[in-house]
This record gives sequence, C-alpha cells and structure tokens, in this order.
Amino acid sequence: MRILDLVTPRELSRVAALQLLARQIVEGFCSGRHRSPHKGFSVEFKEHRQYVPGDELKNIDWKAFGKSDRLYIREYEEETNLRCTLLVDRSGSMMYRGERSNGLSKDEYTQRLGASLAYLMLGQQDAAGVITFDDRPRTMVPTRGRPSHLRLVIEAISGPPSGLETDLGGAISMLVPKLGRRGLIVILSDAMGDLDSLNRSLAQIRSRKHEVIFFHILDPDEVDFPFTGRVQFHDLEERADDQTVDAVSIRKAYLERLEKHNTQLRDICRRHRVDLVSIRTDQLYDEALHQYVALRRQLS
Repeated sequence: MRILDLVTPRELSRVAALQLLARQIVEGFCSGRHRSPHKGFSVEFKEHRQYVPGDELKNIDWKAFGKSDRLYIREYEEETNLRCTLLVDRSGSMMYRGERSNGLSKDEYTQRLGASLAYLMLGQQDAAGVITFDDRPRTMVPTRGRPSHLRLVIEAISGPPSGLETDLGGAISMLVPKLGRRGLIVILSDAMGDLDSLNRSLAQIRSRKHEVIFFHILDPDEVDFPFTGRVQFHDLEERADDQTVDAVSIRKAYLERLEKHNTQLRDICRRHRVDLVSIRTDQLYDEALHQYVALRRQLS
C-alpha cells in the first residue's frame, strides 16, 4: 500500500511542507549548539493486535499467523529518555488571525510549534504523541519513539480546526486516563475557557506525577486590543450573532478582564507547579523553543 492510497496529494504536500518547516526550525535553533551523544533506547514486547490496512508489514508476527491464519501486529512498549504527549487545542477560538501575526492564525502557529516540538523530541530519541481536543478529546496518536512517527503526529494537528467551543478543563479531565505512565505533558492552547475547570484538571494530571508545560498562545490583537471606531466582532465558537461595538469604549474593560483571566491562569499554574510559557503569534518559533528548552533544563 502506498501513502497516496491513504491521503490525497494535497494533504501529503501539506504534511511534507510542515515536516520540512519543523526540521528547519529545530535545526536552525540547534545550529552552533553543542549536542551531547544521545542515549539509546530499547523496546519491550507488549501485546498483539489485529492487522489493519496501513500497518507496516515488518511488524507482522508471522509465527502467530502460522498458528492462527490471521495477521497480527506486534506492539511494543518503548523505553526512552522521555515520553512527551502534546495536548493541542483545535477549538474555534484558535482560528483567529490578526494583521500582525505574520499571516498565521493561532491554530496555524500551534501546528508549526507542535510539529517542531515533536521533531525535537524524536530527534533526540525521546518519544512523542499527540491528543487534539476542543470541547472533548478528538484525535489521539499514541506516544512512540520512532522517527517515522512524526508524520502521524503532524497529520493529527494539521488541517482546519473543528470550530467548536472550547472546554479546556473538561477535555483535559477526560484525557487524563489516556496519558499512560509518567511523562511530560505539553499543552498548546489559548486558554479561552473556564479556569476553575482547568484548575481541577491540572490537579488530576499532577497527581499522577506528570510534568506539565503550558504554552499559552495568543494573537497580538488579543493582548493589546488595538481596535478603534465601530468594529464588528464575530464569535468563532458559539455561532452567535455578530456584535458591532465602539471599540474605544470597551477597551479598558476588555484589558482588565484579560489581565484578571491571565493572572488567574498564572496562579493556577504556579499552584500546580505547571510551567507557563506565554507566546504571541508574532514571535519566532525559535524563541518559543528557547523558552521550552530553558524550562526542560530546570525540570531535569
């Protein structure tokens, strides 16, 4: 079976372009830096599962086939330096794109940052996986350490977001049982949602001894509210009617509410020892990666 039997040429070209971009970002970030030799990793047999079209033929257990006349795949439990699961917000609010964000919506920025993080993980022989969500978990790619696994991660986080409402805390709460054994959880979201629910969900994650880094991704417009005059605002999630308001008259109230929201988010992350990285979509990816690497050194 060929890759084009599973995805369209357009989808494949998008994934390939994103994979190339991820490699350029990470290799550019690492250029000139001393990189110590990687520790190797081993794999232990875990269980069989039935073969489905698209599985790699090299993983078929032919001895089991000879006994049962059925095709089974040997699955392995990977032992790596680190197991990293990306929790990627794909709700409607992530579709916002301002004029100062280099042409990228928050979702498109998150795709590139997520792909770069996965590329970085797999490149240093760690394991990476991804779970996407909006008001509930959507796509899940298990944590694996094979370099070829990057394509699956990228396919999961690319393409248009759902446009559904955000339930960050509720979705993460449903995800906790799926996170497996202790590892690193990286959340990529604009944190638009109920923070009391998020507080409870982060407590659940930390109770299972996972380390957590939260990339809080906002468009510059959301940070400083640059609008003037009468502006029409469109709700990206609730399908509500558009609202036309005098931007100047609501700017102060908006900024105060945003600061209150962000302060609460910082307090929640501090309470649960979650490292919060605030990112604007007009920032370069290597700046975001630099902050990530700095936090990883603190956690090591």
